[in-house]
Amino acid sequence: MHARQICQGIDIIATVHWERRLFDSLIPLPDGTSYNAYLVRGTKATALLDSTDPALRDDLMEPLHDVEKIDYIISQHSEQDHSGCIPDLLERYPQATLVCSKKAKDLLITHLQISAERIRVVEDGESISLGDKTLQFIYTPWVHWPETMCTYVPEDKCLFSCDFFGSHLATTDLFATDRDRVYEAAKRYYAETMMPFRKIIQKNLEKIADCTFDIIAPSHGPVYNDPDFILNAYRDWVSPNMKNEVVLPYVSMHGSTERMVKHLIDTLAREGVTVHAFDLTVTDIGKLAISLVDAATLIVGTPTVQVGPHPAVYNAAYLANLLRPKLKYAAIIVSYGWGSKAIEQITGLIPNLNVDVLGTLLHKGAPTSDTFAELDTLATAVAKAHRDDELVTI
Repeated sequence: MHARQICQGIDIIATVHWERRLFDSLIPLPDGTSYNAYLVRGTKATALLDSTDPALRDDLMEPLHDVEKIDYIISQHSEQDHSGCIPDLLERYPQATLVCSKKAKDLLITHLQISAERIRVVEDGESISLGDKTLQFIYTPWVHWPETMCTYVPEDKCLFSCDFFGSHLATTDLFATDRDRVYEAAKRYYAETMMPFRKIIQKNLEKIADCTFDIIAPSHGPVYNDPDFILNAYRDWVSPNMKNEVVLPYVSMHGSTERMVKHLIDTLAREGVTVHAFDLTVTDIGKLAISLVDAATLIVGTPTVQVGPHPAVYNAAYLANLLRPKLKYAAIIVSYGWGSKAIEQITGLIPNLNVDVLGTLLHKGAPTSDTFAELDTLATAVAKAHRDDELVTI
């Protein structure tokens, strides 16, 4: 795809990975993704911000064919999907200086074997003049690596944010015009990548608030020419506010857990609680992560496999612990044949979740009327906790 102008003197080179369906051998990409590099031309110097994934090297280099000189290559984030083609760029532009944050220097040297002599470290708040345009660097650590930074061009009120505010979305749209689609993709990206750093992101949002934006240009997905759209979304996602929602990942092997889960879903619905249920044998874990952004309660349902939880449940609990969502409550329901330690093992998997456990249910064999009564009690406890917290129903 050719370079396209987002404002005078600033072009985007969007390399679109239409067919990619898995990121980091972990994250589902139902809508593909893109990697954005930005060419900023001043009256005295030219800078390129970020690069692309090595798989799309040619898609980056071709639009640069007529760009004879680049003075600065800015690495805002050292992960290879943004920095992987920097060695090729340094070879193509031998006069260029690689600019990065203090913590990025070692990563770029060790990950990409870049010579230290080509690197210029900039401090938080430092600026480089391109003539009529200024690059002002803002350290934004842990969005989502320790070395990440943003770049602000005050003359154009444009913030280059790299992964911050990004969305895994393959599209020809230059700007975020299809808001519903972009919102879901951005929320998925936040849930899978940014949510563990929610409290640090709150501080970074306050930090960049000192800048006035007309444009936010991330390194994944379309550009925001209405910055409040994504800023308000992030403010909501990182806030302590939770919704009247339960996330219920489960697996059933012989039907007992499924019968308990379906009864619980029905009872919670009658209590006015929204439930997001996920059969983990067929679930897109990105959808599960999205649902964890806002929910107040996590309820895990599992059969017993060799006295422990089903491996898919084990993985989901481990994932939830890594993502550190703003949950307040939890519960566990377990079925078993002859013995189980699943409740203890699941509890041990989620030390990062600061939750109140509203109940645990351990049932042998097929559920009975007593089992369903216990599930009704659990649903009542969840609904009461949500009402007491005055949680919002969407």
